[in-house]
Amino acid sequence: MLFCLKSFLLGIVEGITEFLPISSTGHLIVFEDLLRFEASDQYINTYSYVIQLGAILAVIVLYRKKIFATLQNLFPKKEGGVWVRPYSQTGLRFWITLAIACIPGFLVVMLLGDVVDTYLFNAVSVSIVLILGGVAMILAERFHPKNTARPQKGKWLHVSTKQALIVGGFQCLSVIPGMSRSASTIIGGWFAGLSTTASAEFSFFLAIPVMVGMSGLKLIQLGGFGSMNATELLSLAIGFVVSFFVALIVVKKFIAFLQKKPMTVFAAYRILFGVVVLVLSAAGVVSVTAG
Repeated sequence: MLFCLKSFLLGIVEGITEFLPISSTGHLIVFEDLLRFEASDQYINTYSYVIQLGAILAVIVLYRKKIFATLQNLFPKKEGGVWVRPYSQTGLRFWITLAIACIPGFLVVMLLGDVVDTYLFNAVSVSIVLILGGVAMILAERFHPKNTARPQKGKWLHVSTKQALIVGGFQCLSVIPGMSRSASTIIGGWFAGLSTTASAEFSFFLAIPVMVGMSGLKLIQLGGFGSMNATELLSLAIGFVVSFFVALIVVKKFIAFLQKKPMTVFAAYRILFGVVVLVLSAAGVVSVTAG
């Protein structure tokens, strides 16, 4: 029962942090340690990828109409000799730019993924990256004020190839635990000339192939769920469902927030949380070693 309760709490942490620019991986590393979420490394890794899939499912559900609309563009429809849905290149172009944005991150993960897993998954590393990322967010937003204006409707749908490559390049930073994929891609969107809201929404769409692909691949490599007992399977289900519903709420609130407020509050939180983690590490409350 206690194990499932810890899973419930970690599902909340994942749902809150996955799409906010504050690093879900960094928070999970710290809270798994604080909650003493004791299990095999294989199970903990499996759990992390399962709850990530719960969070990404929330984005798919929230944006299902927009996703369906872009896919419909690929399939023209004719009724009674009249085109009720003519072919449009808009949807095809969008999915191509999304694929292009995935390429830099894919290459970095293939080249450096094992190094990151070995040396950077620890509280001290996470805290330093949280602080540096917070400072970077403040500076990026301050020196690119024109990009924080309210976006034109549908701007996320018309991201150019160049903009996609810039965002994808910045997404590579999220390989480092504590940086945050959301923070990296939003900063990349600023430099690409996108508004904050458009950057965030493009980041959400980009998360679908990236997170589903990576999490699915990792779960296959980890060997699936056949060796787990009933408590472990229940814990996975709880974490998945909780992260889904929490992320569902957070993503909607996040977009509404960005339409009115700057990102400074998240940057300040990152810095504060990073300092707290450093203090906890120095006090021996959380582990300072990798793994």
